[in-house]
Amino acid sequence: MFFCHLPDHLILFPTRTPINPGGAVRKTIPFENGQLEVWIAQSQLARSKGNADAYILRFYGNADRAERWPAAEAEMWNDRAVEIWGVNYPGFGGSTGPARLSKIGPAALAAFDELRRHAGDQPIVPFGTSIGATAALHVGAHRPAGIAGLILQNPPPLREMILRRFGWWNLWLLAGPVALQIPKDLDSISNAKAINAPAIFLLAEKDEVVPPHYHRLVVDAYAGEKRVISLRSAYHNDPIEGTAVTELSNAFDWLLTKAGFHRPPW
Repeated sequence: MFFCHLPDHLILFPTRTPINPGGAVRKTIPFENGQLEVWIAQSQLARSKGNADAYILRFYGNADRAERWPAAEAEMWNDRAVEIWGVNYPGFGGSTGPARLSKIGPAALAAFDELRRHAGDQPIVPFGTSIGATAALHVGAHRPAGIAGLILQNPPPLREMILRRFGWWNLWLLAGPVALQIPKDLDSISNAKAINAPAIFLLAEKDEVVPPHYHRLVVDAYAGEKRVISLRSAYHNDPIEGTAVTELSNAFDWLLTKAGFHRPPW
């Protein structure tokens, strides 16, 4: 009983307090007798064209909320006709149900399947930050034909981190059972080995939450072609800014080209 849902309480920090979405539009998706909340925003070019040429399915960190980011992140893609779908995990924001690690994988697939129906033949790129990278990797491993590629920022290998970083001080009596309760859906190493689509890795040099050598475990396991962008002097929660924005833009073109999509002459 002591260990029941312990990883959920140690890792997830859900909130439901209202947050200003800054212009993003709310959408709900049926999920396990409830609903999954998604916040949608378009870049300036997508709004002017009246449609998007690429879609980004966004998964955020364990203490974050989707309302905060899609509208702001859409501005980063203003030279492209991009639409961003930001997902609130079950138990976060307006998404129903308890906050459970076991719900993240199925919720990620539900959001992807709905976006796939909406996007038609246009490319979809799951983009995950921190624990959101585990959700993106799960989508990549289980919907390989549907994605153009992945963007992964500071990806955590949860089981390995729990065992190696936190096991020593409790002789693995606590870390071992907790690691065993991490759902297979969120096994970053296993999922990375199963994906052949191209990927962009954004890695904070001074990540204090997921130390860089844990990033590398996921990068090295990833089976597809990859580009690594170093976020110089950045910590775990620092935004993508400066030259990294240009590097990400160029890498995005590379990713779409590798997947067989070519950037329109906007």
